[in-house]
Amino acid sequence: MTNNVDHDRLFKELISTFFIEFIELFFPEVINYLDRDSITFLDKEVFTDVTEGEKHESDLVAQVKFRGKESFFLIHVEAQESSRKWFNRRMFTYFARFHEKFVLPIYPIVIFSYSKPKREAISQYVVDFPDFKVLEFNYQVVQLNRLNWRDFLNQPNPVASALMAKMNIAEKERAKVKAECLRLLITLRLDPARMQLISGFIDTYLNLNPVEEIQFQEEISTFSQPVQEGVMQITTSWMRQGIEQGIEQGIEQGIEQGIEREKTLIIRQLKRKLGEINPSLETKIMELSIDDVEALGEALFDFSKVEDLINWLNTLTA
Repeated sequence: MTNNVDHDRLFKELISTFFIEFIELFFPEVINYLDRDSITFLDKEVFTDVTEGEKHESDLVAQVKFRGKESFFLIHVEAQESSRKWFNRRMFTYFARFHEKFVLPIYPIVIFSYSKPKREAISQYVVDFPDFKVLEFNYQVVQLNRLNWRDFLNQPNPVASALMAKMNIAEKERAKVKAECLRLLITLRLDPARMQLISGFIDTYLNLNPVEEIQFQEEISTFSQPVQEGVMQITTSWMRQGIEQGIEQGIEQGIEQGIEREKTLIIRQLKRKLGEINPSLETKIMELSIDDVEALGEALFDFSKVEDLINWLNTLTA
């Protein structure tokens, strides 16, 4: 479902945009000695891993000040979407080369976003002998598939809203989690650009099938009306983006499916709010243009009876 997804870019964009929020959520102790106003992201460091003969880029390196001091340290955040042997050794290599280049203390963090395996990930690299330990290198780990999304439901944090989509989720809970991610997002009242960043992240990793879509609609129908309206605006935006992508790619079938999907969604919302609808009204809705469907998606929250829907449709032909 997430094939062809640029996981590195998505995670890097999320963490760099909400860097302080990420640290607050998972490493609140660091906030106690970090100067929030001193954060500078370094240009991506590219180097060759001699032991593997591969070219790697570190995901995110921030230079920050110790609070109340003139000294700096680095926070290195690495996002890893697959379980790989000797990844701990690679983390040590990154650490050693950053330390050599910048001669600064380094706080290393790994976000493991894979679904399997669920066993606890290694968080250190050790070199030792029967009589002598040469090295014990440790790094912090955020292993999403071992975190319970329910523990983050009431965290007023945009990173929590996004990353719940990658936590330990039972198949039958996918629709509920997506709804809860968006509910939390709406309550944060972010600006449109940052709202879109997180909502796109959620939709990428919780791309629902038709049955789950129905469950998703049932979940959001339990929210307060202002939250329902906010979620509806986000889902309408997803539909629009899907249609525009289809136009750009020249995939007419995809365009039609996107439009049909949005119309069906609107009809389900209307039935949930107003009760059963005359088939002739459903036909009229299915014949609407995409712009009129989006307008109906916003207007339906003001309807209290079927006559309101009829009057609204009549204004289109007046």
